[in-house]
Amino acid sequence: MEVKETAEKYMHHTYADYEKSNDDERFELIDGVVYMMSTPSQAHQEILLEMAVQFRDFLKSEPCKVLIAPFAVRLNAADNDDTVLEPDLLVVCDMSKLDGKSCVGAPDLVVEILSPSTSRKDRIIKLNKYLKAGVREYWIVSPEDKSITAHTLKNGEYVINGYASEETDAVAVHVLEGCMINVHDIFNGLENS
Repeated sequence: MEVKETAEKYMHHTYADYEKSNDDERFELIDGVVYMMSTPSQAHQEILLEMAVQFRDFLKSEPCKVLIAPFAVRLNAADNDDTVLEPDLLVVCDMSKLDGKSCVGAPDLVVEILSPSTSRKDRIIKLNKYLKAGVREYWIVSPEDKSITAHTLKNGEYVINGYASEETDAVAVHVLEGCMINVHDIFNGLENS
């Protein structure tokens, strides 16, 4: 599927279209609408790598998997299958949701690392999609502010907690009992990135 500036970009798309796309084109689908993805910055990649390592190390003895982008999350696969997101990092504890190419349904935890071009989408549009789908924990990581905003699902709503790197040593992962993510290691060295 050619999704660059063509009329096809504005048509309603589903996961079937996503699967047929050119591997060089990274995009997400939200309610069938194509959202192109930009190339991540060095700071973004350094944060992602550190977080993935910390989650991987904790999950070695747990029945959950940590996955990083690009990996499709099909939030409404049982219905229209027209919302396909690629969070930066996700944790899945129900292995039946993994089909080898995607997560079918809500992951237990999703992490999005902000960039100037994705901030609004991550903070508003994706937040609402993750909430509606039942993602139990959603983290928004800001490289600029060196902060983490954790949204934890409780009674159908997200409870929000903010953590700044200069004030917080570690953040507890609510969906993974005993898991603490070292905030200083996540943001260490970003001044040079």
